[in-house]
Amino acid sequence: MTVSIELGRTAAGAPATLDLEELLATRLLVQGNSGSGKSHLLRRLMEQSAAWVQQAVIDPEGDFVTLAERYGHLVIDAAAHSEAGLQVAAERVRRHRVSVVLNLEGLDTEGQMRRAAAFLDGLFAAERDAWTPMLGVVDEAQLFAPMAAGEVADEARRASLGAMTDLMCRGRKRGLAGVIATQRLAKLAKNVAAEASNFLMGRTFLDIDMARAADLLGLERRQAEMFRDLERGQFVALGPALSRRPVAVRIGAAETASRGAAPKLTPLPEAPPEEVRALILQPPEPAPRAAPRRPPPPPAPDLLAQLAQARPAPLHDRAEAAPTEPEALAEREARIGAVVRAVLAEPEAAYRPVAVLYQDFLVRCRIEGIGGRPPDLPAFRRLLAVGRAGVGAELEGRPEWQAALARAPLLPEDLQGVFLLLARAALEGAPCPSDAAIARAYGSRSLGRARRVLAWMEERGAILCRPDLTGRRIVHIAGLGWETAPGDPGAETDGDAAA
Repeated sequence: MTVSIELGRTAAGAPATLDLEELLATRLLVQGNSGSGKSHLLRRLMEQSAAWVQQAVIDPEGDFVTLAERYGHLVIDAAAHSEAGLQVAAERVRRHRVSVVLNLEGLDTEGQMRRAAAFLDGLFAAERDAWTPMLGVVDEAQLFAPMAAGEVADEARRASLGAMTDLMCRGRKRGLAGVIATQRLAKLAKNVAAEASNFLMGRTFLDIDMARAADLLGLERRQAEMFRDLERGQFVALGPALSRRPVAVRIGAAETASRGAAPKLTPLPEAPPEEVRALILQPPEPAPRAAPRRPPPPPAPDLLAQLAQARPAPLHDRAEAAPTEPEALAEREARIGAVVRAVLAEPEAAYRPVAVLYQDFLVRCRIEGIGGRPPDLPAFRRLLAVGRAGVGAELEGRPEWQAALARAPLLPEDLQGVFLLLARAALEGAPCPSDAAIARAYGSRSLGRARRVLAWMEERGAILCRPDLTGRRIVHIAGLGWETAPGDPGAETDGDAAA
């Protein structure tokens, strides 16, 4: 049975329908300048298909949270959750087949990119038995798949762009049908836009955007001028799920309203100029002045001496006294390494956020009475990467290992632990770690994510993967000349990667 939904009417008055089953096998790109009716189109699409297919909406402005009142979508406030929490929530969303709106309102651009990437990764990494049909709707897609680097961190941009690429390029086999909308085609990454097979092009005025829209629709350049003449709510549709030839469509009414609708014109209040001047230019009231606090009288000298003898210095005061001798420094580093290993030995430590592990680390350092200022968060991340690789004291002293440590910072922080895990196995000639060991070093339970991490590192030239004659995996560390012994990627146990 073919399931079609009605988007609106064509110029001839016929129903403009969208084939949902065909859309699930392809993807949809919606383009239109601000005020063209792009968000209204997405709302109409989701309302008409809500009863037929699960939906996940990436909502940067909080426009679509009203779907929850009418259609029962679960609204997740991304600002209230960590990236790891959103990834787990996304996997559960797929498992329990719940339609969801990820509200990114209130976050800056980098925060939106990081949390959207984590959520999309969770949808993508769900286990095979949860691969049921789902529409992955992303509004303002140019924010999450930018054509060029902006002012955000490269790590956030790569994560967001990678998640969007997975949605549009590899989502079909996992039941994910990407539906992305953008104001500017010229600002959207070409490899993301090019994967769409269905298009709804709305009003646009810039020549570069009109030219790209015409190219995607297979129109001649002289026909691109038509996009300037489109009215609000009118789009040109083309694609296997829409129409085999370009056709003008006027989108129908929606049942829910957006919280972000533009305010209507309202007459200004009438008031005498004198009242307005007094209201606006009235001096601010002076802030109440707090009563001056008198310092307490100094204690007697004999009392000071008694306090100094009776009470030890606080931990934060004692921490300032750092050792200076080489032997003492080496001992301190060894004690810090032992604390890191103790943190990682806790159950579920591999899957907890770094910030949580760092707080546990600081508490343990205080309990152990380790002097000196504790390592900051970036330094702790490096220690964590070495700890997750299971590196012992004997290996740390070898000059070859220092070469591996020098190459690790060339990769993003979340991949350094995986790189060092592979480098350690290669340096010792041990079997290549399994997917389970690599996933744990990355902080995930997803074996698919472990394989994608290896593929990403190989694309960047950090490693080279190859199978032996029996299909076991061998990893070569680029630039160092080390190579692991063959290892079974699907091994359930990962004792080869244990510390």
